[in-house]
Amino acid sequence: MAIVPVAASAEKADRDKPMNIEADHLVHDELNQVSIFKGRAVLTRGTMVMRGARIEMREDADGYQFGVILPEANKRAFFRQKREGNDDFMEGEALRIEFDGKADRIKLMDQAEVRRYRGAVLNDTMTGKLIIYENLTDVFSIDGQRTEEGGKASSGRVRVVLAPRSKTLEKP
Repeated sequence: MAIVPVAASAEKADRDKPMNIEADHLVHDELNQVSIFKGRAVLTRGTMVMRGARIEMREDADGYQFGVILPEANKRAFFRQKREGNDDFMEGEALRIEFDGKADRIKLMDQAEVRRYRGAVLNDTMTGKLIIYENLTDVFSIDGQRTEEGGKASSGRVRVVLAPRSKTLEKP
């Protein structure tokens, strides 16, 4: 398992924004506070965007929101969010993405990949079986977990490419 520190956190203002979800179909269970959105589902909250074929959202008694994003067949679910105080964006894809509003955590599971963009330029890429981003501590953990999926064996290795930081981006 690899631990990768990240230089900037997600937009703090996103936490106070309403969550908007669009889809082709919705089933909402008011008693259990569960909503299932199906068909080209798109979740937005401030600068955060998540997309998939299915988004399952629930809210606990304290008002925290939890979600699971699942992709269309032969695709990966998608997430993107602006970084606080600069023009950086983080985006990722996986066969399953879980969002935990209480812990402020995003998990990307199976065929997981995260990319960091500085403006429109791709800077860093991280891949593994499981990528967990802890927004409160600005830390990624990546696990390669050697497995066999669909008859294909994964190497069980974490792969990370980190671009050198530009001297103009570093703070004194």
